[in-house]
Amino acid sequence: MNKAELIEAIASKAGLSKADAKKALDAFVEATSEALQKGDRVALVGFGSFSVSERGARTGRNPQTGQPITIAAKKVVKFKAGSELAAKVK
Repeated sequence: MNKAELIEAIASKAGLSKADAKKALDAFVEATSEALQKGDRVALVGFGSFSVSERGARTGRNPQTGQPITIAAKKVVKFKAGSELAAKVK
């Protein structure tokens, strides 16, 4: 499902226009992004939670040459599915 299909699904399930559904989705994405940039955790009970985690520096290998390379530390976004979502996917 791409963004346009998600907007259409939100609009039909919530009885909104596609324009309103797009505004709602964009607002959700923006608010979630801002919270994660601050280091906050975003939890939606039953759906799941988004959090930021620090991935440490590590040594990897260049697949073409086999030479060791250093992969820098960085922050990554993690999603953990909630129990209700996990049950629906099973």
